[in-house]
Amino acid sequence: MARYKYKAITAEGKTLEGFYEANSKDEVLVMLRQNQFFPINVIEDKLNKDIDFSVYFSKVKIKDIAIFCRQFHTMLQAGVSLISCLDILRLQTERKTFKTAINKLYEKVQQGLTLSEAMHRHSDVFPELLINMVMAGEASGNLDVILNRMAVHYEKETKIINKVKGAMVYPIVLAIVAFAVVIFLLVFVLPTFTGLFESSGAELPTPTKILLALSGFLINYWYIAIVMNIAFIFLIVFLLKLPKFKYYFDGLKFKIPIIKGINQKVITSRLSRTLATLLSSGLPLLQVLDIASKIVNNRVIEDGLDKAKEDVKRGILLSVPIKRMNLFPPMFISMLTIGEESGSIDEILDKTANYYDDEAEAALEAMTKLVEPLMLVVMAVVIGSIVGAIILPMFDMLNSVAM
Repeated sequence: MARYKYKAITAEGKTLEGFYEANSKDEVLVMLRQNQFFPINVIEDKLNKDIDFSVYFSKVKIKDIAIFCRQFHTMLQAGVSLISCLDILRLQTERKTFKTAINKLYEKVQQGLTLSEAMHRHSDVFPELLINMVMAGEASGNLDVILNRMAVHYEKETKIINKVKGAMVYPIVLAIVAFAVVIFLLVFVLPTFTGLFESSGAELPTPTKILLALSGFLINYWYIAIVMNIAFIFLIVFLLKLPKFKYYFDGLKFKIPIIKGINQKVITSRLSRTLATLLSSGLPLLQVLDIASKIVNNRVIEDGLDKAKEDVKRGILLSVPIKRMNLFPPMFISMLTIGEESGSIDEILDKTANYYDDEAEAALEAMTKLVEPLMLVVMAVVIGSIVGAIILPMFDMLNSVAM
């Protein structure tokens, strides 16, 4: 397929310009006439064949999706047509990857595809949750309402993500500073004492010998150290992509004391909101569970929800297999049970999600306050140990001189 640039006049007499992917120029002309546009000029866009590498490094974030849904909802509610909404969104979006995806949506919808079908062809950009919700909105004729719900959903999701990132900033900065100080001591400070230690002829303590060996390795074979660190990072990334390792790692998050509570609250909040959003749009429970299992981004929970689907098929209430997983707080189980019994599960889960949003935020703040002094103590111990290993031989040397 080739990319064509067209210029046409609308039924209202306005000039319209845009791009369209097709097998031939005739296809573009047919598309324009079907949309009651009078074509003026259609040419192949040969200048757009250069590769734009920035597309590959411009990842679409949840915040971008939230803004997209919010703006889309506002325009639809104001009476703007679907095609015009996409045209406006593609022009004002700055992130390259997202801009390209919206351009594709604009073209595909013009070809006659529904918005959800066009989004499905770009599932690497648009989340599965959004695609299914848009499909439900198209079927019910309430696309603007659905987009408003999705805007709220992703705005709250963005808030939680930002809180998690914010809580991790200080510990990461401290860890980087500690690492830099250790490297500085080993590479620049410790070598200044090497000659002094060798001339003394005294037997060096084991910690000092280890540090001198490590210092010599970093100075003489620094490139090997860099390669080893890069290889270690790639190894971790590779292992996290393996299903068994990912399952073990996700399960470990529910066992580590400090992380356990935060992880449980964040996942409970995410699952509650996802279930509430999907159920409020009239999607069947089995489809809801299938979508929700991919949203939580945890293999242990995903496997648990897959088993829950089998129980639901047999007529068992969802709260029963969820409780059996033994991973969620008792309050969530109770609220889910009440929702099933009262028939208002979507409303109750939405309130539950808001509650656990606040709980997760409070837990993150508490963790930050706990980690800050802990990291300082670790830094003090590590740096103090290095300084002690340097000073200890000096005391031995002074004692030998005095004797």
